[in-house]
Amino acid sequence: MFHVERAADGDAVSPPLPQAAGYAVVIAIGFLIAFIMMFTTHLLKKTVGEDNRTTEMFMTANRSVGTGLTASAVISSWLWSTAMLGSTLVGYNFGVAGPFWFAAGCSPMIVFFALLGIACKLRVPEAHTLLEIVRIRYGTLGHIVWIALCLINNIIAVANMLLGASAAITALTGMHVIAATFLLPVGVILYTFVGGIKATFLTDYFHTFVITVIICFFTIKTFTVPEIGSPAGLFDLVVKAGQDHPVPGNHDGSYLTMTSKNAILFGIIHILANFGLVIMDTGFFAKAFSAAPEAVVPGYIVGGIAYFAIPWCLGTLMSFSALGLEDTARFPTYPRRMTPDEVSNGLVMPYAAYAIAGKGGAVAVLLVTFMAVTSTISAQVISVSSIISFDIYRQYFNRAATDRDAIRWSHIGVVFFGLFSAAFSTALYYGNVNLGWTLYMLGVLTCPGIFPTVFTILWKRQSWAAAIISPLLGLATGISVWLGSAHALYGEVTVASTGQSLPCVYGTVASALSPALYSVVISLIKPANYDWADFRKETLAFSKTSSAEPRTSTSTSTKSPMVGLSTYSEDAAKFSRWGKIAAAWAAATFLGHWVLWPLPMYASNYVFDKGFFVAWIVVAIIWVWCTMLIAGFYPIIDGRRQLQLVYYGLKGKKKVDDDDESGIETPSSGILENKSLSGFSNQ
Repeated sequence: MFHVERAADGDAVSPPLPQAAGYAVVIAIGFLIAFIMMFTTHLLKKTVGEDNRTTEMFMTANRSVGTGLTASAVISSWLWSTAMLGSTLVGYNFGVAGPFWFAAGCSPMIVFFALLGIACKLRVPEAHTLLEIVRIRYGTLGHIVWIALCLINNIIAVANMLLGASAAITALTGMHVIAATFLLPVGVILYTFVGGIKATFLTDYFHTFVITVIICFFTIKTFTVPEIGSPAGLFDLVVKAGQDHPVPGNHDGSYLTMTSKNAILFGIIHILANFGLVIMDTGFFAKAFSAAPEAVVPGYIVGGIAYFAIPWCLGTLMSFSALGLEDTARFPTYPRRMTPDEVSNGLVMPYAAYAIAGKGGAVAVLLVTFMAVTSTISAQVISVSSIISFDIYRQYFNRAATDRDAIRWSHIGVVFFGLFSAAFSTALYYGNVNLGWTLYMLGVLTCPGIFPTVFTILWKRQSWAAAIISPLLGLATGISVWLGSAHALYGEVTVASTGQSLPCVYGTVASALSPALYSVVISLIKPANYDWADFRKETLAFSKTSSAEPRTSTSTSTKSPMVGLSTYSEDAAKFSRWGKIAAAWAAATFLGHWVLWPLPMYASNYVFDKGFFVAWIVVAIIWVWCTMLIAGFYPIIDGRRQLQLVYYGLKGKKKVDDDDESGIETPSSGILENKSLSGFSNQ
């Protein structure tokens, strides 16, 4: 049992942990992880020749990250602090339907991205960013439009993360919210500055493994609480909570039904907003470009399916634990319920964890929140730095840029965006914007580029005019519908009214779907007939490093990063087959997670009985344990070859390859053929 100073109704709850704990995690652990990643980067450079002074390594990990590490990185890319705090928030508000719709709003587009990733590999094998593809097809004006759309996406995504994470850390430790906001990106800047995207992959792996282990801990610890005891005991508590506090819009006011009007409205917002966040996030494209050709589709499919369990299981357990324990002395707010502000700030999960496991639970949530937000910020920082270095500096200021120039501006981008994101989140905080508001409205700003981007990669008929005009019109349409609906429904345009579900649903749908209509109509007026081969006429990869770097006969710095790959014509058939597999899995995932499973349950007005609820919880727990095993051990198994290379490199020699007749080379030059480097190879 924990001890907490009780306050009057509506007053703040005293933080369970001292401020020192917050600063220890955010600063000390942050710097520790940064230095570990920096040391790992140095070790990989020394043993297997991964030199982050080269742009191909810094930005794309030489395009050979294997399936295991790709899957782990994909899970991590959506393992936002928002995912855990937000899925618990909607579970508390809407019941069992909330976490399910949160999860279903993520996995389909992650799997769909496998199709986009392999299409990019096929059409533009040397690309570093999505924006390079746009520039080649639509020229300078289209390039500038997409730069703006992608930056808006990255900025709102980071603000969403930092607002939720800093509020949770403040509630747990009493650390000043602005201090948390500015200190969280510091460690990220350090290891991303040195290690580039490979450091992001490795940090993703480490953070995801730790987070999933902690989630699995909660799946056990929850049922050791005497008041809960078992899934059946949790069922009884939630039934009572629904009787005491019926849920508006839910069938019979129950928390235990998928027939929830507000939950399905959130689901619509969430899936469209997430399609925007994925497709307009250059970080997802960077990870697809970094993956080996044979790792893109299986990595994204495995990662997307495995990810589903995290918001579904964790959101359900933690929100129902909060609902069940809220009227007991275990809960921090007892004898009152949580206030709407506490819920909107994402404090359901921290309070539930404290009620379940005392200060140990608070520490666990503090670590989970910290690791989730720093890992995802790292991906966002890399995304923006790639835009600054490749799409702004290299294209418009120095077309003759060398590796050294591009890396320098990538470093500038890392530092700039880390600081800017903290400053922007601070401005939103003082504007009374919280996690709940950004969770609902972000789709209005992130969705306009969805269909124009998909058409850019997959539809040769989209015209130049359609590509440029449709996302801008879509953005204007979405914002107009969003603000107009808020005024029409609530009589004012304020933070409160624009954060309501209906204006956000209308605005997000308009923002996402109207560009598809605009693009098709404009394209049909004067359709294009783009030749995909034109993508390959421009050399995008740096064929050599700056003259200041040493060269050896076997160095990857003296040859194109595409060395070791088969010719384009030979790859085309293989990529086409992977594309068909990706399309089939994307359709199956959407139909399974968003149509065939939840919609019949919504229409049936079914309220869970005890047996069905126990099965629901057990399946979710099994799924999340499988996710932990995939995230933690699959990269090690898949990457055993590179681990062997590092081991032999530390001993001053390299492992003999089957086709190497020269024997063991000593001392090691630290540089091997490109095809055996750069990520956990899937060979």
